[in-house]
Amino acid sequence: MKKLLLLFLSSILLISCNQKQEKPIDNNQFSAEEKIDSTKIKTLFNTALTEGKSYEWLRVLTQNIGGRLSGSPEAEKAVIWGEKLMNEVGLDSVWLQPVMVPHWVRGEKEVANYAINGVQKNVPICALGFSIATSKEGVLAEVIEVKSLEEATALGDKMKDKIIFFNRPFDNTLIKTFEAYGGCVDQRVKGASVCGNFGAKGVIVRSMTNAVDDYPHTGTMSYGDLPKEKHIPTAAISSRAANILSDDLKANPNLKFYFKQSCETLPDAPSFNVVGEIKGSETPENVFVVGGHLDSWDLAEGAHDDGTGIVQSLEVAYLFKKNNIKPKNTLRVVFFMNEENGTKGAKKYAELAKLNKENHIGALESDGGGHTPRGFSIDANTVNTKLLQSWKKLLSPYGLHDLDKGGSGADISPLKAENVTLVGYRPDSQRYFDYHHTSTDTFDKVNKRELELGSASMASIIYLMDKYLYNNTPVKP
Repeated sequence: MKKLLLLFLSSILLISCNQKQEKPIDNNQFSAEEKIDSTKIKTLFNTALTEGKSYEWLRVLTQNIGGRLSGSPEAEKAVIWGEKLMNEVGLDSVWLQPVMVPHWVRGEKEVANYAINGVQKNVPICALGFSIATSKEGVLAEVIEVKSLEEATALGDKMKDKIIFFNRPFDNTLIKTFEAYGGCVDQRVKGASVCGNFGAKGVIVRSMTNAVDDYPHTGTMSYGDLPKEKHIPTAAISSRAANILSDDLKANPNLKFYFKQSCETLPDAPSFNVVGEIKGSETPENVFVVGGHLDSWDLAEGAHDDGTGIVQSLEVAYLFKKNNIKPKNTLRVVFFMNEENGTKGAKKYAELAKLNKENHIGALESDGGGHTPRGFSIDANTVNTKLLQSWKKLLSPYGLHDLDKGGSGADISPLKAENVTLVGYRPDSQRYFDYHHTSTDTFDKVNKRELELGSASMASIIYLMDKYLYNNTPVKP
C-alpha cells in the first residue's frame, strides 16, 4: 500500500513538473527600447514555431528536386522553384541574375577494391569534384600512405606510378568541428596538384568527417596550375575504409589498390542566382542580404548543405511579412548558385552590386546546416562588432550565446568592406560532418523544430541590424 501511495505521489509530482510554465524573460534587465525589441523577437520565434513554412519548403526542394549540382537539370529546376516560391511569399520584387557556372558530372558509380590473401575487399569511394576520370580499365597501383601535403612532397619521385593515400583524420579534440574540417581539407583540395607533379597514378583521400562510417564524402579539388598531362584521378574513400586500408598497409605494404571513375568536366553552363527583396521603408538604397546556396552536391538531396540555409533565408522575409515588420532598409533574399564548386554566383552578385553602385551595409549567410542554433560569427569593424555583441542579452534566452568575431560565409564574403557587416549563422556543428557532402544528406536528417528555431534566430538578428546598424556610423578600428 505504501509503495502504491509513493508511486501515486511521484506521478503527481512528475505531472506538476511537466506542466510548469516556462520561465518568462526578465524584461526588467532591459531599457524601454530593449523591451520593445525583446517582445518583437519573442513574436518572431512564436510565429516560426507555430506558423513556419521552412520545413515544408525544404521537403519540396529535397524530395521533388533532390541534389542540385551546378549545371545539372536539378539545379535548373531549383531555380524555377525558388523564383516561384519567392513570388508566393509576396516579396516586392523577384528576379533571376544570370551567371555562367562550372558543369562537372560524376558519370557511372565509382568502384574500388584491393585484395588481401586472395580475398577482395570492396571500398566505398566517390570521385572528387573537378577530378578527371580514370581510364576505362581503371587504375591499379601500389599505395603509399601519407598524413600531409608536406609528407607527400618529401616523397618526391618515389610517388611515380603509385597511388597516394592521404589519411589525416579530424582532430576530434576540437569542439568546433569546422575548425577540424579546416585542419584537414587541404589534402582533399591540393593533394592531386602535389602528387600529379611527381608522376603519381592517382590520389585517394580519407573523407572529411569526424564520424567513422562507410559513407564517402565528396567535395571540390583543384589541379592548381598543373599542366593537363599531369592531371590524375582523385577520389575520397569512407573513414572506416581508410582505417582498414591503413591497417592492411602495415601488414601488406605492397598491396595494390584499384579504382575506376568516369567523371567529366563539361563546358560552363548558364544558370542563375535567385533574388527577391522587400523594399526598405525609410532608406531603401541601403541593402541587407540574407541567403544561402541553392546548389548542392549530387550524391543526395542537399538537405543540410544547403537546403536548410535556403529555406531559412526566405523564412526571414516571411516572418517579417507575417508580423507586419517593415524593414527600414531593403531586405534582399539571395539563393546563390555554385557555392560548392566555384562560388561563381557569389562573385557575380558582388560584381553586379558594384557595377550598379548598390550600397550594401550588411549580410547574413546560413550554410552550417539546420541543427540547433548556437549564435553568429561576426566579420565587421570594431564598432559594429561591439554593437552586435551588445545584443547578447536579447538573444541569449533563445540559446544564441555565441557572438564571436570570425568568418561569415563563402557567398557573402565578396561583399566584404570596411563599412559592411557580415554575419554567419552558427548552429550546433557536432552532427554536421556526419552528412556533409554524402549520400546521407537527406530531408529525414533535418529536425523541424531546430530548423524553425534557426529561421527565427536569423530573423531576430536581421531585425536588430536593420533597426540599429543603418544608423550606426562605423569608424576605422
